[in-house]
Amino acid sequence: MNKKDLFRKIGSIQQLAYARPIVYREGRSEWMNAIEVKCGDISFHAQSDKCLDLSDLSYKGLNLAFLAKPGLEGRNAYDTAGAEAQRSIMCGFFFTCGLETICSPFEEDGKPYPMHGRMRTTPAEHVGNDVITEDDGTVKVVLTGEMREAELFGENMVLRRRIETTLGENRIDLYDEVENQSYRTEPLMLMYHCNMGYPFLDENCELVLPSVSVKGREDYSEEHKDGWAHMDPPADNAREYVFIHEVASDENKDTKALFINPELSIGLVISYNTENLPYFNEWKSTASGDYVVGLEPANGIPMNRQYHQEHGMLQYLEPFEKKSYHLSFTIVEGTKAIEEARREIEALG
Repeated sequence: MNKKDLFRKIGSIQQLAYARPIVYREGRSEWMNAIEVKCGDISFHAQSDKCLDLSDLSYKGLNLAFLAKPGLEGRNAYDTAGAEAQRSIMCGFFFTCGLETICSPFEEDGKPYPMHGRMRTTPAEHVGNDVITEDDGTVKVVLTGEMREAELFGENMVLRRRIETTLGENRIDLYDEVENQSYRTEPLMLMYHCNMGYPFLDENCELVLPSVSVKGREDYSEEHKDGWAHMDPPADNAREYVFIHEVASDENKDTKALFINPELSIGLVISYNTENLPYFNEWKSTASGDYVVGLEPANGIPMNRQYHQEHGMLQYLEPFEKKSYHLSFTIVEGTKAIEEARREIEALG
């Protein structure tokens, strides 16, 4: 319906969609800033103090994301303290790994590189949030912000982020631009760590990928790679698996992943372009209390920067060069919609 007809049926657009800046007031999250978003059937929180990453995502009240045992938390003294940083990884629907490294901590020339990098705990500047109602009745929620990873005599990298969602579409679009604002060539590592959790995640779930090849990150994962497409029930103290996929794409290098819960008849489609994100990594943990599947479009694999340098895999940005990224997260409901999404992915392979 157009704008005039829409406003005949509502008092405030906030009945249907809103973006509200909030501040948490207890526990590890005290004084952390966020933006609470509702847009029709979907709702989420974008953490302004942590890269505008999404700490949760719900569809019609159903939780889709995994929240790690530390729970919701703000910035901590141990965020960048090597392996200790693992205490501050709350996961959420997605968190941003990079920009200097994307996986395990290491040290190079006396400089530490923390677990999954510093970007995931970098607060946003120039934060904006808006709800736009267009004349044709289209209602959009738009969030914007800018994160800077910089050091005296070191790097000066800027990540500009825009998050959009449109009423009635059950989709979130993420637009990122990374710019090197230093006068030297800089390494660029980026991984979108998207985390599926209960009750959306359960032992009957299936991952559909246009996977051309798959290998385990280490021997243990390699031994279990035949089970990459299906989840298992929780098991006490089970080890994690990490699988590295080469995926097919279309003529524009666009590709998709689909995660399905057939009992709930709900799926999540992650769409992205492989030009700047050529890898798809899968993290599968069946451990009780750490029950999660991570879906991770990336420009590298889950190894530290040293590994990428040694194997000629590391991407770079020249001075004042920019690279852009676009990911879409779409919730599909019902057997017909899920099977249509499956066919689109199978056609890529």
